[in-house]
Amino acid sequence: MPLKYALVHEWLTPKATGGSELVVREILNHIDADLYALIDFESTNPESYLYKRRIGTTFVQHFPFARDGVQKYLPFLPLAIEQLDLREYDIILSSSHAVAKGILTTPDQLHICYCHSPMRYAWDLTFDYLKASKLGNGLPGWATRYLLHRLRFWDVLTANRVDYFIANSQHTARRIWRCYRREAKVIYPPVNIEGLPFFPQKEDFYLIVSRLVSYKQVSLIVKAFNQLQRSLVVIGTGPEMKKIQEIADSHIQILGWQPDDVVKRYMASAKAFVYAACEDFGIALVEAQACGTPVIAYGAGGALETVRDIRTVEVGTGTGIFFKNQTQTDLVEAVETFEAYEGKFNPEYARSHAAQFDVQTFAKRYLDFINTCNEKRPFLE
Repeated sequence: MPLKYALVHEWLTPKATGGSELVVREILNHIDADLYALIDFESTNPESYLYKRRIGTTFVQHFPFARDGVQKYLPFLPLAIEQLDLREYDIILSSSHAVAKGILTTPDQLHICYCHSPMRYAWDLTFDYLKASKLGNGLPGWATRYLLHRLRFWDVLTANRVDYFIANSQHTARRIWRCYRREAKVIYPPVNIEGLPFFPQKEDFYLIVSRLVSYKQVSLIVKAFNQLQRSLVVIGTGPEMKKIQEIADSHIQILGWQPDDVVKRYMASAKAFVYAACEDFGIALVEAQACGTPVIAYGAGGALETVRDIRTVEVGTGTGIFFKNQTQTDLVEAVETFEAYEGKFNPEYARSHAAQFDVQTFAKRYLDFINTCNEKRPFLE
């Protein structure tokens, strides 16, 4: 009898289109799995590849305004994910950056978790979450802190429900060890290299494509380019949109959300792609390099695994410049350094370097790992 698979992800909405959703899509291209999530607003979206697909959901699906983001219902999410009854499946695959790994399984089931990040609200972004939340101060603030304290206990507990962890980078693997004391196999996320245009000739502007949320540090980039008086294009939307519009000078274009073809054209045409966040992997950084566009990035997290600083590698193999601290001064200096090296970047090499993160490589490594883990199940001997 063929094995029966379930794939569990956090949420599926038109606003959730990041790297974790790309991983879900690629898994479904290769594995015939039933799909589950806390909420689903994609199967009713005619523009989605999940249109009319049967997707299992939780009670959070029926909460008011859930479509706009379930983070507001954070206290209910652990309970919700535990209500999914997956006993009919042989292998459970979870794609987790919050609570998906917390599903309940039986001793006869195999649970493999592709972890994009340990729950950021509970760990490294706790203080950012409190600062941004209306419930971060006073008596409500202490209640929120206690909630996050209890959430950390639940998050560690549910790590024991996972048989094998996969991390999307070495950086994430270290965070999984730090939070859960569990080892993880590193399999980089899939990047559709062939679907990205390649322009060796660049135009005179810099680019950032990002969700406009605080930890992405887009406001830092805008302030630096105000000081530099260089042309910058910002693509993306989010809670910080109004703030960024208010501080941007006239030479900075804030385009908001744009369709994929527009984003790809800007990414392939830009002089450089600028990124100031600490990402677990950072698919956008790889996409820029695939377009032959060099990267100016904060030198931390997954960027250290995907970008080659031209100052530290062999001639002709540099794909970007790192800056050490998330400060306006360091970013300004990095842009000026980039311009001093500008003619020495090789767009063709950047494209070939990005190819190691393509969808075919992901699929082979992911499927091989699942098969290996399945063969180790003792009850099959």
